[in-house]
Amino acid sequence: MHVPARISSAVPPWLAHTLRAQRGPVPWSAVVRGALAAGPLLLAAVLWGRPSAGVVAALGAMLAGINDRRGSRRSAVQRLGVPAVAGACGLLLGSYAQEYAASADGQTGAVALIAGLAGLGLVAGAVSAVGPVASAVGTQLLVGAAVGAGMHLPEPGWQRALCYLAGAGWLIALRLLLPSPGAPGAAGSFRFDGERTAVADVYAAIADLLDAAGGPDALARRAALTGALDHAQDALSGPRLRARPSSSAERRLHAQYLAALPLAEAATALAWAGRTLSAQASEGPRRLAAAVRSGDAPGPLPAPARYDAGLRALDDALLHAAEAFDGGTGHLPRSKSRLLPAARRALGPGGREYGVRVALCLGASAAVAQALHHVHWYWLPATAVFLVKPDLGPLVSRVLCRALGTVLGAALFAACAALLPSPYGLVALVALSGALIPVATRHFAAQTAVVTVLVLGLVMVAGEPQAAWSRIGETLLACAIVLIVGHLPLPGHGGSGVRTRLAAAMRAADAYLGHVLSGSDDRAARWALRRAAYRALAQARAASEVSAAELPTLARHTAGAGEVAAMLELIVDTATACAVHLDDTGRVPEQHARHLAALCADLAELTRRKELAEPRSWITTA
Repeated sequence: MHVPARISSAVPPWLAHTLRAQRGPVPWSAVVRGALAAGPLLLAAVLWGRPSAGVVAALGAMLAGINDRRGSRRSAVQRLGVPAVAGACGLLLGSYAQEYAASADGQTGAVALIAGLAGLGLVAGAVSAVGPVASAVGTQLLVGAAVGAGMHLPEPGWQRALCYLAGAGWLIALRLLLPSPGAPGAAGSFRFDGERTAVADVYAAIADLLDAAGGPDALARRAALTGALDHAQDALSGPRLRARPSSSAERRLHAQYLAALPLAEAATALAWAGRTLSAQASEGPRRLAAAVRSGDAPGPLPAPARYDAGLRALDDALLHAAEAFDGGTGHLPRSKSRLLPAARRALGPGGREYGVRVALCLGASAAVAQALHHVHWYWLPATAVFLVKPDLGPLVSRVLCRALGTVLGAALFAACAALLPSPYGLVALVALSGALIPVATRHFAAQTAVVTVLVLGLVMVAGEPQAAWSRIGETLLACAIVLIVGHLPLPGHGGSGVRTRLAAAMRAADAYLGHVLSGSDDRAARWALRRAAYRALAQARAASEVSAAELPTLARHTAGAGEVAAMLELIVDTATACAVHLDDTGRVPEQHARHLAALCADLAELTRRKELAEPRSWITTA
């Protein structure tokens, strides 16, 4: 994320976040998939004489396209497919709810429909607190339910669900079958280009961290290395038919990823020491990154000077990596079942709080929409579903971006609808919008504008009247409802999601630090615990940054969470330096021990003062 310094210092955090936009290269492969997804499906349905079926299929492709981010093909199956199944289930439930409401007494049916959506929102909201994929599951479940309950289509519910799955499945098929532009053919099957890119990015991030050691950018580079490791771990752990890698190319990628873990540990220890390193220190990891991308051998790796424990660890890790690149194989350890931790997170304070807010938003928006007797009443609850998602940014930022994006998108669509022939001009507009979604996801207002154009085009192709201006009014109503519900005081502590993330980060740091100080020589276990600690810390820091950018009435509940997360990261960095010295000398240097004890004491005082979490035993006794 990037925002000019003069802007961020001149405006409050909640407004500065609204002005931020992600930066980076255009994801051309995702743009191509977006152009080939919703538009062609809609065109085929129009030519077949079943435009309503094409609308549902295009909707499934559009929502899958919003989740179509960088990563490996197999991880995309889970990231796109599981939410799509949930969306089809929601569409089926909503369709049958529509039939029940139509057959029952008018007021009774409406009340039952509102209660059903609110109850579904309670469950889906709690599930959404588990993680990114679960959040997409909850979103598509509720959007599907709202559309199924409110959009009048000639197809029965089961056919709507199948059309929705077909649309999402078509995008997943494109994701699996189309090669990425510029993917190196010499490195093996293009099926693994996402994995190769992710592993290469890890080695490049290690080199960047070594270059930044001793400078002001060291902490940011270490955070970037954590993100690269998280991404590579996800890319390599996607679903497969066998428990272990089934091809030599895949086994080699796993070995190269595992070889990066001791390099990352050594680089973190060197950056923690705060000494500037020679350019030769980063040359080896850069050659390894180029070798992963090309599939060629890295050649001789320059050895760094071995005058302290960190550089000796770096040299040993480079030798280990050279062996892995010279035909080594490996596989990631089997992950433990995540069902129990996921259930605990969904049923914990964060899941309960978010579930209640989603239920209130969905129920209130459905009730207001029913009272207005609008033909597109389902837009209100569907809009509320997106607005209530905390992973899209702070609440006030989401509301402002949604309102602005809807106004821009509706105005643009109204102009296009007056000029383009129906239905083929609208089909072309839908295809163009689908291609723009991967770029527009960099800012919520831009994404909203593109999705608004696409949805309004689908509505007109389905045979309903042009509804650009009513879309603006209903979006503003949804914004008001979500703002009110989002600021309602609920029983217990506010900011439960942030507190849950901080507690998880403390547990992970506890496990890692305990393993390091125990003197265990099981390095594989240590690297796995270190990965878990940094991953949990990154999630806690991201949650605290979002919370800090809320309006003061909400931000006060988690004031200081960012300080706690930053201090935990310093503790884990120090523990990493201790681990490197233990490997080298068999003991922890006295200055490291004193520094670690001081950090733990400061953290204990900070957690007591901020009342954000119960201090762990290792903090209070350090």
